Amino acid sequence: MISFRDRGARGRHRGGQIDAHHSFSFADYNDPRHMGFRALRVLNEDWVVPGAGLPEHPHEDMEIVTIVLQGAVEHRDNLGNTSLIRAGEVQRMSAGTGIRHSERNPGREERTHLLQIWIIPAETGGAPSYEQKSFASRSDRNGWITLASGDGRDGSLTIRQDASLELVRLDEGVAIERPLDRDRGYWLQIVAGIVGLNGTEMREGDGAALTSEERLCLEAEVDAEVLLIDLP
Repeated sequence: MISFRDRGARGRHRGGQIDAHHSFSFADYNDPRHMGFRALRVLNEDWVVPGAGLPEHPHEDMEIVTIVLQGAVEHRDNLGNTSLIRAGEVQRMSAGTGIRHSERNPGREERTHLLQIWIIPAETGGAPSYEQKSFASRSDRNGWITLASGDGRDGSLTIRQDASLELVRLDEGVAIERPLDRDRGYWLQIVAGIVGLNGTEMREGDGAALTSEERLCLEAEVDAEVLLIDLP
């Protein structure tokens, strides 16, 4: 079964500093029909104006993955980490027993565009930790790139859940298939471009939940980028 989530149906918070779209209930957006999908609790797409961001705030018992698509994010936390996450880089923050951090767009002119994904960990507690890697130089277009996984395979970031985040950058006209496990769930998010998912057109910002499916087939109508989240 495939349940589509139209980009225009997402929750939205549009302020002077951040324009945020929420695939699932978050902050002031509360929709009992969209509280998450399996272990996936939050999927936000944000645009942040130069100099803006969020002051120091707490998290606990959550795996937080930030994918920077454009611009940069300046991160500071109470573990002593200070870093700049640029376009093409991915950050993983395991909140564990508790972490405090701030994040802002350090640029002067360019808006930051990012995806932030929260995944419920397999077990609560544990020491908080931080990890960051660049996937910008990966030249393997038209093939899946593992950004994060429970076992850190293929050089991916390591999250505390039996889940994975995989990205594919497709050239126009290219079709790609992937086998699926009927006992698992998959969330597909269109990061850029236009693709056909098993014959249904999807555009940037659209999402879909796949359950009890055996195969995924994507065909790019234009150059496209697609994120797949594999969940227990």
